[in-house]
Amino acid sequence: MRANRPTISQLQDHAHAIRCNVVEMVARNGQGYVQQGLGATDLFTWLYFCEVNLDPADPSWADRDRVFLSTAHNSAVFHATLAERGLIDPARLDAYTRDGSELEINVSERLGPLVEATCGSLGQGLSVAIGQAQSAKRRGQLFRCYVILGDGELQEGQTWEAAMYAAGNRLDNLCLIVDVNNLQVEGETDRVVPMEPIDEKFRAFGWSALTVDGHDFGALGNAFETARNTGDRPTVLLVRTLVGKGVPFLENRMSHNMVLPRDVADDALEYLISQHASDVS
Repeated sequence: MRANRPTISQLQDHAHAIRCNVVEMVARNGQGYVQQGLGATDLFTWLYFCEVNLDPADPSWADRDRVFLSTAHNSAVFHATLAERGLIDPARLDAYTRDGSELEINVSERLGPLVEATCGSLGQGLSVAIGQAQSAKRRGQLFRCYVILGDGELQEGQTWEAAMYAAGNRLDNLCLIVDVNNLQVEGETDRVVPMEPIDEKFRAFGWSALTVDGHDFGALGNAFETARNTGDRPTVLLVRTLVGKGVPFLENRMSHNMVLPRDVADDALEYLISQHASDVS
């Protein structure tokens, strides 16, 4: 069930806690997807605390909204968000990426019904979600399907085949969220394969397309509301995020799988904590 919407101040508190956990979780390994996690934190905060209809007491609830993390390697922020939302025990974060842990570096269905699909191969998440969205339409079910896709995944042909199919079948219960952070494993996306204008491409395929500041809770709220109220076509939200957001010496550093020594992590945590204390005082 959709939670009562938190205040902006409460959302900022949740985002702060998630960012701290992202840094701490990656620091235990000394390397990981900290940049993408910090950048997507505000998006994940809004999605799980304000948008997605779910029941923490019953993760398998048949009418829950479905969230598909196509960028499954962005696992630190995903798991940290589940913990902050009360969907998993925060103590489980200590086991992140340890041998045998369900909290894997690539989000996996081993975690249970909170993971709708294991999307380790990039570019597949939208196709999987379309199957769920179309099934819901045919069965008269009212849940919505949300897909988080990386901008680098737009270079996959399968993504555009899926986009064409979704629009052709008027899947207005489908919301695609593209984390436009200009980062992929080979470097900056616009230097690997230029993709702009992304919004016009989706509109040409029959989608509603909105560009959103991924660090503005008000803008995120307006965009998701528009998506929910758009009929006869799916919606894509092009959410512009800044890698490393919240830690100035990490912001905009294009590192896909960043080495994060303990001393750098400690400096990042110190900054996050002191800045948050300053913001709320």
